[in-house]
Amino acid sequence: MSGLPHSPHALVTGGGRGIGREIAAALRRAGTTVTVVGRHRATLEQAVAAGAAHFFEVADVADERAVGAAIAAAAMRQPIDILVANAGAAESAPFMKSDSALFARMMDVNFMGVVHAIQAVLPGMKERPYGRIVAIASTAGLKGYPYVSAYSAAKHAVVGLVRSLALELAATQVTVNAVCPGFTDTDLVAASIDNIIKKTGRSREQALAELSRHNPQGRLVTPAEVAHAVLCLCGEGAGAITGQAIAVAGGEV
Repeated sequence: MSGLPHSPHALVTGGGRGIGREIAAALRRAGTTVTVVGRHRATLEQAVAAGAAHFFEVADVADERAVGAAIAAAAMRQPIDILVANAGAAESAPFMKSDSALFARMMDVNFMGVVHAIQAVLPGMKERPYGRIVAIASTAGLKGYPYVSAYSAAKHAVVGLVRSLALELAATQVTVNAVCPGFTDTDLVAASIDNIIKKTGRSREQALAELSRHNPQGRLVTPAEVAHAVLCLCGEGAGAITGQAIAVAGGEV
């Protein structure tokens, strides 16, 4: 893709599978050196072997020290120009059955994981001539859904962080944005479909329709469509786009 500076280095958290792996592969095809970060070494090794990334580092984004070490190791190979904070997890439960531990898990992975990655990468990125931070949030960060109050609260926090940090960094060359996918065809959504089947006794087709109905286009978003939005935000021509939460959701929001 045109518009990226010569051979930048991108780091993608949660880059071993799903949306993160698709983003990593798209960035590599665009001429970017890509490091993926995640918890599972085997999944990351597979991503590198398949050509979706050049390098990997093992770390749980909820572990501040581990994330810092992983990003420092990646930056030793090449300074980081692009951060895609993609790692996340979703759990569903009625609000009155959502205990403090569930809220803590959702905040630790979905929000603090973004905070840890940005805080680790930002000092070096501010010294570069070009910097892009993209957090993968969700339409759940722009609106509410029933039975995912903890997840939605965490994703709303990500959007608030992006809007505030973009203003703080507006006088620098670093932009900060969020991409907010609707229900996307990934393993995470497949697990949600399995959960619907288990709890309601619906067929797989009915469960899929329950999720697809949120999208006015009547379908799941594809990981490639999310990756395309990320690539656009990473281009040099996107320097005036900052503090935005861009929905990739077929017009849902």
